Amino acid sequence: MGEINANRKFKNSVFTTLFGEKEQLLEMYNAVSGRMLIYMAREYEMLTNSKDLYKQKMVKIPEPEFIVLYNGKADYPDFKEMRLSDSFILHSETRFLELVVKVYNINKGRNTEIASRSPNLSGYAELVAEIEDNKKSMSLDAAVKSAVKSCIRRDILLYFLRERSSEVENMLLTEWNLKDALEVAREEAREEEREKALKEGREEERAELFALWESGVSLEDAKRRFGRL
Repeated sequence: MGEINANRKFKNSVFTTLFGEKEQLLEMYNAVSGRMLIYMAREYEMLTNSKDLYKQKMVKIPEPEFIVLYNGKADYPDFKEMRLSDSFILHSETRFLELVVKVYNINKGRNTEIASRSPNLSGYAELVAEIEDNKKSMSLDAAVKSAVKSCIRRDILLYFLRERSSEVENMLLTEWNLKDALEVAREEAREEEREKALKEGREEERAELFALWESGVSLEDAKRRFGRL
């Protein structure tokens, strides 16, 4: 299959590519919500037209539903409901604006009932889990290739991976390299914060030592108070 490079030109992720077709998206949505309708922002554009903006009569629109699918590494519950109002600084009894988002954990072994209703969703979770497991003993490139071949061999996402294996592997490498880069950036930011806090603490301590010395306390006694001696 040849050497794979992390091509930054791949803007789509494997997830968005897998569920980019309406049939696959409908399967996943039905698995999560149990409903037969898909509501997306663009649907409103299709259901209305620009002239509706100027009508005095209320224009009826379908009820929206907001869903987030979580597959991160941090421990997360199977289901969590997030509300925009939770981020408000002040909480009044009357909510003039609210947004409720349903968050489902789609990692392997989580929300098994949902996974059983969507072979594509469970297959994606299996692929991600195998890559993560392979990374413990393989390079990223080898981990991705091995996971893709394993899933094809076990009839997991068979058509999708067999038809688009090179593209999928490139996208996976791009996604994981980006994740690693973000983790490194976060760690560097934390280290800078620690160094900054340590520096500020030392400067503050030196100022207090000097103040004690000016008040008549010997330098040795002042240092003892800060545990320096």
